[in-house]
Amino acid sequence: MSQHTRQRTTPQTIPSGGAPTPERTDAPDGRRLGLTLGMLVLPMYVALGAPSVALPAIGRALAVPFGATAWILAAWSLTSALAMPVAGRLLARWSPFQVLVAGVVALAAGSALAGAGPTLSVVIVGRLIGGAGAGATVIAVFAAATALPGRHRIQALGIIAAASATASGCGTLLGGVVTAWLGWRAVLAIPVLALPLLLAALPSRRALTRSGSGERNGSTGRLDVVGAAVLSVLAGSLITLLQAHSVGLPAPVTLVVAAAGVLAAVGVWWRVRSTPDGFVPRRVIAARGFLATGLVGGTVFAGYYGVLFRAPSLIEQTTGGGPLEAGVILVPAAACSVLAGRLVGTLTDRFTGWQVSAGLAAVTVVGVLAVAAFNGPIPIVVGTALTVCGFAGAQAVLVGLAPDLVAADDRDTAQGLLNFMNALGGGIGPATVAGLSGIVPVPVALAVLAALPLAGLVVSLTARPAADRRPEPDATRGIPR
Repeated sequence: MSQHTRQRTTPQTIPSGGAPTPERTDAPDGRRLGLTLGMLVLPMYVALGAPSVALPAIGRALAVPFGATAWILAAWSLTSALAMPVAGRLLARWSPFQVLVAGVVALAAGSALAGAGPTLSVVIVGRLIGGAGAGATVIAVFAAATALPGRHRIQALGIIAAASATASGCGTLLGGVVTAWLGWRAVLAIPVLALPLLLAALPSRRALTRSGSGERNGSTGRLDVVGAAVLSVLAGSLITLLQAHSVGLPAPVTLVVAAAGVLAAVGVWWRVRSTPDGFVPRRVIAARGFLATGLVGGTVFAGYYGVLFRAPSLIEQTTGGGPLEAGVILVPAAACSVLAGRLVGTLTDRFTGWQVSAGLAAVTVVGVLAVAAFNGPIPIVVGTALTVCGFAGAQAVLVGLAPDLVAADDRDTAQGLLNFMNALGGGIGPATVAGLSGIVPVPVALAVLAALPLAGLVVSLTARPAADRRPEPDATRGIPR
């Protein structure tokens, strides 16, 4: 039996990778903390979908080709993904509350800059800063939630997942409304609302300071700048190459980006081997089931965000309406996230986390194919709703599963890397659809997208740890395994 497998003989709460400790009676309530944290993620996830309906207006106002405005979406996804492992390492020194404050400040400052930017380049810089703040905020939110014991953890994660999926699903509606009434600059500035929402988290500051993290190891040392740099170049190159055709990237530049990506991939491999405690610790990614968890999450996120990127325009084409009408039609799909969040706890009581993740990946595949294969607003809404359920459920299940795969002192680092893979998948999905849509018909592009969550389904069924089993009815009941 591996050192991370947990045995239970009496009702206990067992920190991931650590020794049993008595059940905490002073733990924060999972629902209350989940609601607090869920409010904080609302502006961030709205910022993912809302700008998509404003892109034509941005292109006209700034006198740039529409293809160039795709970087407004890509910049946010890219720096959000890259900031997550950085924030995970910072949690070795700082409390979740400190990381949360830093993330919200960067989120608001970058969004304000993007909203006021006089040129596209300034707007993109603002989105880069805001995305980094969003990534750090997400890590702080999940660090606080996953530190809760027993069922409190899954309650908080379910609420956060429902809030994030609802906000991202309603992003197109809010984007259409705000664009029509206040203009595109107000759409880009929406995340500034996270600043007043941070005040609502002050009563929970004690819980956010540290909720039973466990001891830390050498990860408190100097940040591996080289490791962070090569991982950043790798992620940036991948998203850039996927969108090369849609933004009209010249062939020589595309070749340079591809070469940089290959060199960065070699650099990441070399850094992991030569620096075991570096930015990507070898012991974390070598933990059985960790990479599989990240791959499943990334592919499910790719399916969801790829559909979210394309669904509004498909509805506009089939109905002849505008972005506001498309957003209204998609509201029922967004509402499904609430149902998915509530069902997560029930499902993980009866099935293992890996079984639930396999089902969520399968639901996402069906949703993507439904949008690809059928015309009309109803199939599009149904397909989008299925991907919403996959996204909301996977976010709660997989983030809750990750702490059980590594030692307690690696938990924050693991959460950062896992969320990096999830967010990177969220950037890959739209980039894949956008890049292929100019080459093949949209249904074919979506069918290719469906291959990603299908791969996640295969991984869920074949690469799960041998220790995976249904949870027993004790104090840890409800934690996905």
